[in-house]
Amino acid sequence: MAAQTPPSGDIAEETAPPAEPAPKKRDRTHYLYLAVIGAVLLGIVVGFAAPGVAVQLKPLGTGFVNLIKMMISPVIFCTIVLGVGSVRKAAKVGAVGGLALAYFMVMSTVALAIGLVVGNVLEPGSGLHLTEAVRHAGQAQTTGGAESLSGFLMGMIPTTLVSAFTQGEVLQTLLVALLVGFALQGLGTAGEPVLRGVGHLQKLVFRVLAMIMWAAPVGAFGAMAAVVGETGLGALKDLALLMGGFYLTCLLFVIVVLGTLLRLVAGVNIFALLRYLGREFLLILSTSSSESALPRLIAKMEHLGVSRSVVGITVPTGYSFNLDGTAIYLTMASLFVADAMDKPLSLGQQLSLLVFMIIASKGAAGVTGAGMATLAGGLQSHRPELVDGVGLIVGIDRFMSEARALTNFAGNAVATVVVGTWTKEVDRGRVAAVLAGREPFVG
Repeated sequence: MAAQTPPSGDIAEETAPPAEPAPKKRDRTHYLYLAVIGAVLLGIVVGFAAPGVAVQLKPLGTGFVNLIKMMISPVIFCTIVLGVGSVRKAAKVGAVGGLALAYFMVMSTVALAIGLVVGNVLEPGSGLHLTEAVRHAGQAQTTGGAESLSGFLMGMIPTTLVSAFTQGEVLQTLLVALLVGFALQGLGTAGEPVLRGVGHLQKLVFRVLAMIMWAAPVGAFGAMAAVVGETGLGALKDLALLMGGFYLTCLLFVIVVLGTLLRLVAGVNIFALLRYLGREFLLILSTSSSESALPRLIAKMEHLGVSRSVVGITVPTGYSFNLDGTAIYLTMASLFVADAMDKPLSLGQQLSLLVFMIIASKGAAGVTGAGMATLAGGLQSHRPELVDGVGLIVGIDRFMSEARALTNFAGNAVATVVVGTWTKEVDRGRVAAVLAGREPFVG
């Protein structure tokens, strides 16, 4: 027995050094996100100092977001195929998906209702006047915004099996990935080589994504400089009440509603989860798109201890069906527009609009500007006479889109943990260790 002591010591010595490189990797990403913060601040300075030049920098931000969007379809495909294909019983996948969709519908309705309540209390649009320029700006937002339910459902079906990837349609990719995942599931052991291949492809996709992330400071600088150069502070003065009310509502929704649910169901502190996802929130803040952090949310949820099958189904689906921030925005902005045009909505009309927006909000898949297009499309289909007023919030929509994206992201993170807990697909011990910092995420 004594002879085994040296090997144990050797093992201890051998296993100790590998723990040291991890902080170096974390330091590299730490510097990356410090660079993003610096780039955002620099963008604000340039936007105020040289607005003409700052506006010309917009392609930098757009280009970075496009690079991220380029990776969304392959990330979703690999994640869902691995999540569904690795589960032996289709009923289990159906149970997770059904539970997730039911949760999404309930939370979207709650978010829409909260937006209505706050909008009625604040009445931020009272006293504003609609100018002719604003009227034309509002009409411009309706282009491509209105979409019927049947059109939305038919739009989920791709022209070919691969067109979903070439066109970058998230819902179409979701459908194709589910079909492939169930097909591999039905093949049993014969499909395992394909699953291993998809697993290797996923590693490659995440590696490419990690390379793209190093362009984040450049993208954040261009995006922030452009928006400050375009709007300045003048666009915020008359609309500060709407912005403040919206930000406060989103904050209370995340902390009170989502935080209470997360604590009761999973026993997890919402602040610990938000701290764990801090760098992703910073990335979203600089790009105003929650899709920019989707791949990292998938990786971090799996690292947290939620099973691959739950993450693979809940996260991608949530990005199209669980948009809590967008839901709050739609109802508050609708009331704002109605009040600003001196055409307030009655209680019955508000409830009818709420039901309509439950469906309309499912089409705004977390992309910058999608919230305003959905708002305009919803008003066009429900109350066409209010569409002109959408132009009132064009100037600050970029700032409000940040709160929408942050709330959407937080909602999907909470949904993943909650659904995983309900389906008993969460390693609670690992969750506690990761959130306490004992199992840091490296990547």
